[in-house]
Amino acid sequence: MPYYVYKITAQAGMSLVKNLELLGESGSFKEAKTLAREIREKQDGAEGVTVKVMFAENQLLAEEQLLEYREKPIVMEHEK
Repeated sequence: MPYYVYKITAQAGMSLVKNLELLGESGSFKEAKTLAREIREKQDGAEGVTVKVMFAENQLLAEEQLLEYREKPIVMEHEK
């Protein structure tokens, strides 16, 4: 299965609406991780932009996983 590298942008105040842009596809994690790092370095800390590597059977499944809503985990006091 391939690794996909995505640029994810979200408008301020609209965290549920995400725009995905496929930046690359790789057969190995090492190559995908290197590509993601290079892209992050070029961004210079742009706000609202995230670069992620996703492992999936195909591009559609990768995008579905990235668009899934996930609640933030509750961190207990003893876990801090």
